Order: sequence, then structure tokens, then C-alpha cells
Amino acid sequence: MLRKTVLADLRKALPERDVPAVEECATRLYESLPYQDDLARNTVMVAYGGGKDSAYAVAFVRAVHLALAERHGDTFRLRVVTMRHGGMPYQVMLNIDRSYQALGLYDDPRVELLLVEGQQVRPFERDRPMPHRLIEFNRTDMLMSGHRSYGDGRATFCNACNLNVASSFGVAARHGDGVDLIITGDSPQEQRDYALWIRKLSREAGVKPADSRKGFKGTLETLNGLAIAYFREIHGADDVDRIQERAVISDVPATLQFFSIYDYTSYASGAHWRLLSDFLHFVFDEVAFNFTESDCANPLIMAHLRGLRTERVYQRSYREGVGQYVDFALGLMRRKNFPEHLVEEMRLRYDTEEGIERTRRTATEYAEDAFGLTTTQLVCMVYSPFAAGATHLHEFLAAEHPDLLMDEDRIRAVLTGSDHRTLVPRLERISGLSVNDLRVLHDGALWSPRTDVSDQARVLQRVMTTDPHQKVITAKRNPAGDEMVDRVAGR
Repeated sequence: MLRKTVLADLRKALPERDVPAVEECATRLYESLPYQDDLARNTVMVAYGGGKDSAYAVAFVRAVHLALAERHGDTFRLRVVTMRHGGMPYQVMLNIDRSYQALGLYDDPRVELLLVEGQQVRPFERDRPMPHRLIEFNRTDMLMSGHRSYGDGRATFCNACNLNVASSFGVAARHGDGVDLIITGDSPQEQRDYALWIRKLSREAGVKPADSRKGFKGTLETLNGLAIAYFREIHGADDVDRIQERAVISDVPATLQFFSIYDYTSYASGAHWRLLSDFLHFVFDEVAFNFTESDCANPLIMAHLRGLRTERVYQRSYREGVGQYVDFALGLMRRKNFPEHLVEEMRLRYDTEEGIERTRRTATEYAEDAFGLTTTQLVCMVYSPFAAGATHLHEFLAAEHPDLLMDEDRIRAVLTGSDHRTLVPRLERISGLSVNDLRVLHDGALWSPRTDVSDQARVLQRVMTTDPHQKVITAKRNPAGDEMVDRVAGR
């Protein structure tokens, strides 16, 4: 009875064109299942990151799930998976919970709701505290990547996160008895383009890609090669344990395939606004909704970092830097077909001095609450003072810690291995990193849109230069207004 009620309600809430599309998709999915005579033997996985698009995808897949139950008297086992990370506010967990309730997922024996936290899999629990180890894992990646890129939004947050997301698919797909199909909202062409991009990136980074005939398993293996190369570059080749913790899990069956719902769905969120707001009770929270993301607060900090770099390093205004990020991100929202009222809501959030100050306070508080990072540590990151032989150390000390200028030579000695115990705690407090990590930064490379990069940073360099979520701008690099080529990148 519950399934019939939910299906009837879903049919009313879905966009009109999606109702027959559900039936078409159900037929096609049924034909793709390996155990058509025993539907309950099949397990189909769908990812739910907690944002608006994945909420819609889960609702659509649930309708397919229920349509097959209506036709056949039973249906496949549906595994819904959420990868958790430090940038996911509690408000996202509330949105997920409301969706699960509306879709009747908690009470259906053919549904499995999972949380993936690193390589750990556990049942979904709305009020589960964010694990300290996961926060530290994300925080370290954020700082070590950000210190090589002046706090660039994509490098600081997205590179490691994207690899972790890929790994979560492998972790979730192999969990328990595994899965038979993974549902995606990407078109087959998008999947092929992505596979070709990572293979090309892998070869350019000096990593041999996996055999292309191995399908999804081969994609994961290729991503694992990239992940190992990337994290060696970021964390140093000697930190074997840290690198292995970040490997992309690829031990899934070679026969595992994706099933695309792209051709059946209406992904422009304006088309399914009523489903999101009235049926799933999706809330675009001020912390969780940031530019193109409705499940992640990290873009808020990306804009904040751009503001800090412009204010502190370029000695101009915080608002000028944030404005550069906002211009970029609003354009990205429009390219992703966000409803104009959401674009306008985001524009207004940053439109006044009061709005800028409010979002600055929110970003400051969130960075501290979510990652344990102070403004001092974020400012340190946007200077990147320790990387590449401490190239910008003098500039950083002169501007931010003039009392340490007399110790510059001793600090450089610490970074090359000397033991000045009185300086180490201060450097660790300023940066948020251990002295060992600072030494890894010192011995590694520094990325910049204005300089050549050695092979030390070939993975980071190639990921950043081929990233579609970036904009090359002309920025003023000092109070006098001298211009330079710069980059804004983020979500």
C-alpha cells in the first residue's frame, strides 16, 4: 500500500513529461537487469550527494523502482549512497532525510540507504556527527593543495574531492554483495568524454591508463593511477600511508555498467521545481546553497579565499576579490541552467556591503566549525609562503608577521630540516600544518597561472589548466592598480 501511495503522489509531483518517461525508463532498465525472472536478486545503485540535481534523480529512480513493482509485484533492490565530506553541512543531511521520508524509502525492504565516509560504509543516519578523522582527512588535503595554488578554489577543494567521489563509487559498489547496475544522470556522450579526458590527463601526467575495454572498472583503475600520482605530488612521495588512504577503490566486477537516465529526465531545475519544493521539501539553505552547489558550503569559502587574497596579498579590497569570484560563479550558474530566481538570490547575497560582510562572517565561522581553520591560517594559505623553496616567505612575513622577519633565515632552516624548536609551534599555528607538511611544501612546486611549472607539479598543473570551471581574468595586483593575468576557478 505504501508503494502505491508514494507512486501515485510521485506521478502527481513529477513534471508532466516525466510520467510517461518513467514507464519507458522502467522498461529499458528491466531489460538491462541480469535477473529478470527474479527482480529482487538485482541491486541497482544511485548516488545522492544531497543537492537539487541528485534529489531529482533519486526521485525519478524511485518512480522507476515503484513502476516495476506495480508491473511485476516485486522490484529490484535500490541502493542509495551518499558520500560525506567536510564541506557538507548538516542542512544537507536534513534535505536528504526529508527526501527519503517523502519517497517512502525508510520503510521499504527493497531499499538500502548508505553513507560512505572515506572507505567506511554505514547505514544512513541523519544525525550522525561528522567523524573527526574525516574532517582531518579533508582538512589536510585542502591545506596541502591550497598552499600550492594560493588558495585557488578548485585546487584547494575540488581536485582531491573529485578523486574521493570516484573512490566512493567503488567503495559503495563493492559493499556487501555488490551491485549490478549504477544509475547516472550523465548522458552516454558525457560518460565517454569524461573517460577520454581522464585517459588523456593520465598519459600527460606520465601515468599509463587502464585498458579502455575494462569499462567502469578500467575508469576507476585509471583514476587510481592519477590519484596516486596527484597525492604523491601534494603530500610527498615518502608519506606512503597517506597516499594509500587516498587510493581510488577499483576492485569492482569487470561487468559492472552504468545505466543513464539522461534521455528520460528534465534536468533543468525549473522544470521540476514543484517536485523539489512541494514534494521533497528541498530547502535552499543559506549555508548549503552556494552558487552552483546546493549540497556544499565549500564555494562560500572559495569566494572568501579570493577576497582574502585580493585584500591581503594584492592590498586592494576584499569586496573586489569576492566580486571577481561572484561574476565567474553567476556565469557558471547560468551555463548550468539554474532558474533565474536562484541566480538572482545569489547575486543579491553579495550585492551590498552588508551582504559582503555577512557572507564574510559566515565563511569565517564555517571554515572554523567545519575544518578547524582560523582566518590566520586561511590568510597564510593565500600567500603560499612555504611552497617551492619558500618563494613568498619574505613577502608573507613582512605583511602579516613582521615580528618574525628577524627569524626568516631560521625559518628557512626549519623548512630544510633544522630543529629550531621555539619556531616550530608558531609556524604550525600560523599554517595549520605540521612541520613535516611544511617541509614537503618547501620541497615541492607551486602552481601559478603566470609561471611555468616543473615536472614536480605535472599532475596539478594539467588538472588545473584543463579544468572547464575556470576563467582567466585581468586583476590588479597592488594598490597602484598594475594589472596581471590571473585565474578564478571554483563551483
